[in-house]
Amino acid sequence: MNRTVQCPRLRTLKPEFIRHIIIAILAVAPLLAGCEKHRPVIQLIGATMGTQYSITIVNPGEIQQEALETSIEALLGSISAVMSTYDPESELSLMNQNASREWIKISDSLHDVLQTAVAVAEASGGAFDVSVGPLVNLWGFGPDREATVVPDPSAVANASEQVGTDKFEIKANPRALRKRHPEVYIDLSGIAKGYAVDRLAMFLHKNKYEDFLVDIGGELRAAGLNQNGRAWRIGIENPMTEGREIGQTIALTNTALASSGNYRNYFESDGVRYGHTIDPKTGAPTQHRLASVTVLHSTAMLADAWATALMSMGFGAGLKVANEHELAALFFVAEADNWNSHATRAYDIAVGSN
Repeated sequence: MNRTVQCPRLRTLKPEFIRHIIIAILAVAPLLAGCEKHRPVIQLIGATMGTQYSITIVNPGEIQQEALETSIEALLGSISAVMSTYDPESELSLMNQNASREWIKISDSLHDVLQTAVAVAEASGGAFDVSVGPLVNLWGFGPDREATVVPDPSAVANASEQVGTDKFEIKANPRALRKRHPEVYIDLSGIAKGYAVDRLAMFLHKNKYEDFLVDIGGELRAAGLNQNGRAWRIGIENPMTEGREIGQTIALTNTALASSGNYRNYFESDGVRYGHTIDPKTGAPTQHRLASVTVLHSTAMLADAWATALMSMGFGAGLKVANEHELAALFFVAEADNWNSHATRAYDIAVGSN
């Protein structure tokens, strides 16, 4: 039976849903150019976690697209109901509001994400820290996004007292978390989107889809081949505050990718730019020449967490740690009046093999 390509359904998206770091449009460009006759493909687009998601499936077979969309929305909704800091009734929000120092029961999914977060925190020397939420909020980059001024040093010092993975502990049996500081506030924005990408990939594999690209806010996971029977082509954006420009294109298959950057989400005060990446050690936004980091990994969750960690470290320390852990990482660094890219050995090998 012959099947025709289904053009993606395009929806109007708010500006805050536009991806900032990775331009995955290269992966689906033939679709948007007029639905050329390649392998059958569908694309699903929507909103989740304060950003946009896009799922492109090649050779979808005889599916009920509405039923598939409903299942995906339900899955994403269940993840947000656990990990969102924007939803005051989410499991994470209720836990943050709980000042008890007793063990708090947590779900399997929250435990798994926290366990990975603690492991990356230890491996990165504390550069990745999910308890940095009080500082993120203080500097105006949290859910409320109210502040556009530099906070008082005493407020930074007070908030810093709540920060550190030593301020809480988790256990596996039964799944639970205990706060060592009553005002511990956990923010999973540096890892939750990657986790959601992995969950969607697992869902698609379980339903026998082999060729697909999942994208949530620029965190990606590619499986199999695109509609042309080739590896998925992904564009990595140059760190420009105005306009958009592709700095590098790579081919991905059976690989996850995530990026972290400071060049769009920032505010300025007295001529100084303050980006949204907070250094847990100083309690303030990072001040260095590193503009963005892209990490390739087997899972989007680890790519997401490591990209955040390396961005927090800065170029020199980040490159050293990335090489030590054999991470496939690409750094965009400000040098003179230009941006230059620097890749780890593992990145060159990974890109060269695709």
